[in-house]
Amino acid sequence: MNNLKHRLFIVNWVLVTLAALATVLDKYEILQVSDSILISLRWLALTGLVIHAFIKQNLTTSILVAMLVGTEIGYDFPELAQNLKFLRKIFLQMIKTIIAPLLFATLVAGIAGHSDLKQVGRMGWKSLLYFEVVTTIALFIGLFFANWFQPGAGIAPPKDFHDDLPKVQQQNWQDIILHAFPENIAKSIYEGQVLQIVVFSIIFGVSLALLPAAKKTKMVHGVELLAEVMFKFTKIVMLFAPIGVGAAIAETVGHMGIDVLKNLAMLLATLYCALLAFLLFVLTPVALVARIPVFKFAKQISEPVSIAFATTSSESALPKAMEQMEKFGVPRQIVSFVMPTGYSFNLDGSTLYLALATIFVAQASGTEFPIGQQITMVLLLMLTSKGVAGIPRATLVILLGAVANFGLPEWPVLLIMGIDELMDMARTSVNVIGNCLATAVIGRWEGELDDEKMHASDQVVTP
Repeated sequence: MNNLKHRLFIVNWVLVTLAALATVLDKYEILQVSDSILISLRWLALTGLVIHAFIKQNLTTSILVAMLVGTEIGYDFPELAQNLKFLRKIFLQMIKTIIAPLLFATLVAGIAGHSDLKQVGRMGWKSLLYFEVVTTIALFIGLFFANWFQPGAGIAPPKDFHDDLPKVQQQNWQDIILHAFPENIAKSIYEGQVLQIVVFSIIFGVSLALLPAAKKTKMVHGVELLAEVMFKFTKIVMLFAPIGVGAAIAETVGHMGIDVLKNLAMLLATLYCALLAFLLFVLTPVALVARIPVFKFAKQISEPVSIAFATTSSESALPKAMEQMEKFGVPRQIVSFVMPTGYSFNLDGSTLYLALATIFVAQASGTEFPIGQQITMVLLLMLTSKGVAGIPRATLVILLGAVANFGLPEWPVLLIMGIDELMDMARTSVNVIGNCLATAVIGRWEGELDDEKMHASDQVVTP
């Protein structure tokens, strides 16, 4: 069996190398290769990779191969690719059915099952302090890179735009706080309001913890059983993940074209550089200070991050991220409290993007935006970026709100929308990385991180 895998690996590399080499030679007109031969070579290479993924039976490998297959389908058959969006929607809808019961069960079991209400309070203030510090640093990094690269400088205003921008209602700080509290839990579940579900679950868990032990135990056992069922449910849904992810990439490439990176390349490059700097100079030192092995951590979260990257949805990665961090050695009660809370208060990638995009709008429109006003904008975004959970295209809505607050024109936002999908992939991935790391940091801060389990995490093979 090992010999077969080794031979297949060599054959795959040969096919991939041939396909890549032929494509590059033809692209730069060094050697003319017919389209039929190029397509055949690429599909032969992809077939080998699909067989390899099937034999390996690893979710991360399957997702990465599915992304390559989806890219090829989008490139070769754009019309077919755009019709595959129903597969992406199936996957996202199935994930959304998991979110509410999983959050409710894990939070309530974590709070009521341990009966340590003081720990809930400690985790609350520690989490909020950590989230606020890290997201504020992210905003200033976005500000720095926007002023350094100046991606919006020299852009001419477009003559005709027919895209419709969403209507934005101005929110004050009272509205944002009010939005955190549910008026109807069924409505919150239907609308995917993660923060409202979290608030309801915390209050429910505290109420259950206050009951006499005889009454409480029965309910806690039932909720713990629900949590176990939802983790099994997640594993079943994740079997469909490669198909959903592949369809998402195919739809993007089919709709926007493989050369979409050429459009607004400077803004895209600025965002990716800023996010990379944030990962290297903020999250990596945080991990090292908290004594978290960076490479083991990266390996553990590769599956949820790849799902988030392809689907541009943090929600789609939440169940898998929670499961992986528990395997990494973070206690369930910490994971179930910190991670869903982070989906409202710790969107590192999105907050960095908001600072960068607002400066881009000012640069593109030629508006004078002095450093004092930029600091004011950061303070505004520190507040408004906390209310984005559960809102489709939330960052776009918050961006339009910031633009309106500072009297900037809206047409540069329309330019951004052209490559928003590509930017969303990166910022959503960083959101997931930041929230996974936050659970480990709070676990270490609470003195409950299982070092033995954490260091052995890369040796555990998921069946």
